[in-house]
Amino acid sequence: MTLELAMVLGLLVLALVLFARGRPRMDAVALLVMVALPFTGVLSMSEALSGFSDSSVVLIAALFVIGEGLVRTGVAQWMGDQITTRAGGREGLLLVLLMLAAALLSAFMSSTGVVAIFVPIVLGIARRAGIGPGRLMMPLSMAALISGMLTLVATPPNMVIHAELVRRGLEGFSFFAFLPFGLPVLVLAMLYMLATRRFLAPEAPPPVSERRHMAEMIDSYGLRGRLSRLQITPGSDLIGHQLGELDLRGRDGVTILTIERPRRWGTEMLRPTRETVLQSSDILLLGVIGESFDLEGWRRDRKLQMRSLGAEDLTRPDREVGIAEAMVPPGSQLAGRSPAEARLRTRRELTVIGLRRGSGPLEGAGADTKLRAGDTLLLLGRWPALRRMSEDRSDLLPLDLPEEADAVAPEHRRAPLAVAVLLAVVLAMATGALPNAQAALLGCLAMGAFRIIGMDGAYRAINWQTLVLIAGMMPFATALERAGGVDLAAEAVLGLMGEMPPRAILSALFLATTLLSLFISNTATAVLMGPVAMAVADGLGASPYPFAMCVALAASTAFMTPVSSPVNLLVMVPGGYKFTDFLRIGAPFTLVTMAVCITLLPILLPL
Repeated sequence: MTLELAMVLGLLVLALVLFARGRPRMDAVALLVMVALPFTGVLSMSEALSGFSDSSVVLIAALFVIGEGLVRTGVAQWMGDQITTRAGGREGLLLVLLMLAAALLSAFMSSTGVVAIFVPIVLGIARRAGIGPGRLMMPLSMAALISGMLTLVATPPNMVIHAELVRRGLEGFSFFAFLPFGLPVLVLAMLYMLATRRFLAPEAPPPVSERRHMAEMIDSYGLRGRLSRLQITPGSDLIGHQLGELDLRGRDGVTILTIERPRRWGTEMLRPTRETVLQSSDILLLGVIGESFDLEGWRRDRKLQMRSLGAEDLTRPDREVGIAEAMVPPGSQLAGRSPAEARLRTRRELTVIGLRRGSGPLEGAGADTKLRAGDTLLLLGRWPALRRMSEDRSDLLPLDLPEEADAVAPEHRRAPLAVAVLLAVVLAMATGALPNAQAALLGCLAMGAFRIIGMDGAYRAINWQTLVLIAGMMPFATALERAGGVDLAAEAVLGLMGEMPPRAILSALFLATTLLSLFISNTATAVLMGPVAMAVADGLGASPYPFAMCVALAASTAFMTPVSSPVNLLVMVPGGYKFTDFLRIGAPFTLVTMAVCITLLPILLPL
């Protein structure tokens, strides 16, 4: 062993120890390794920094942005709603649909991001279905991890192995090269979780959120019977008239809070003004001022049709309008003035729909009620207007946004465009029409051109910690190879198992990769094990593809501990799991996955 190799291996051991301890952060460890490698004399500083110019790093960054576009347009949230509707309360079907949706989305965007999106969705599903979230959270994480076996871009280790093949002058993996391995594993995972879900902490109750839901806020202001949704039908005397001309508030005692106008590609939410002209099929959200108002009689006279007004009608991600709670602080210019006099609807695009004074709601409060310091208001408006209250606190002190605010998709009208961009990027990658990084970057530009996501949002969407980790660890493979470490590891494997059948050697590589990924990230594992696997193939005189694929597949089997993947960490607390739950459920399925992969590898990728 040379001095250079000893120094590189020393850095490797140190990095592994720090990764296992979790201190400092993994990206900081990668930076330390990157800075230290040139001191070994094996790499120059420019070579140590080469990971930042690697096309795989650029591709991953671009996919983060495209994934954020799917979040902003409500595509991911829509899938969660569809799961709930189609499952119809059947837990088994719910689990299968959830795993399918998570795997499908994670195959084209960050699995960590997908799970982060789905955690609150699953909590809501579990609450409505009356089951413990622990029965759904681990299936969610397992499906997200298996998605790494479906497409080239599903997980960073796939792209790391692909880049290593290209670096060696070989043709990399195609976009769907992983699918024949991942699809049977996903099907087996569904069957496995259906059989083992009763062991997944069924007694764990759903976590109680500190934030209230919109329906709870409406009830606390005594508004349950004072808000209604009515649709204008043909023949109504409201059609074709301006709101200022109708003066519904002065004549009938009702206030139009929002107007939903059906369009060809969805629904447009209108802010009512005196000049707004009502049309047939408009849906009006009304606030009733008088306690004795005969809503049913008024509806019949005006030829209006009653529409539902439940929590599901207020919380769908395509709703542009929400509610929030705010207080009139001492010294506010609103004190002594009514909402109408303060022109809240004009200046801030907010409408007061409820008022609490003292310990309870103020009965009969309306737009002409004089406000006092200390009054708590329930405000209705577009989500951007509600959030702007945090920037200007001179007149109103924001107190609470409902839990549904986190599920709002600000660009839901552009959902078809976001899906079209995603499909175009996937098609370009799958057909090889464009290099993967170029296709993804074009997708990012398209997201910006269609105003789905801006530059600031794009930068915020990128998980810089992941990128720094990958870019910092990539030069390690070059350093190990140049110092002779890869050849040494390959010779050790061949010396121990050279006489064994190829499947046995593949099994050893699979196990080694899986065990290593328990202590360090699967990306770093792929960086280290990829060159070793290909060197073993060279030593056997075999094709490098089954050995490279073996490492990539094994890097996606991080089922056994919560620390082996951020995906597992995300579901641990909401699922009510212990460390041993992952080992108890994940270890047997890891062996199942290995058996499937080792059986298929020599068949689909001949040695």
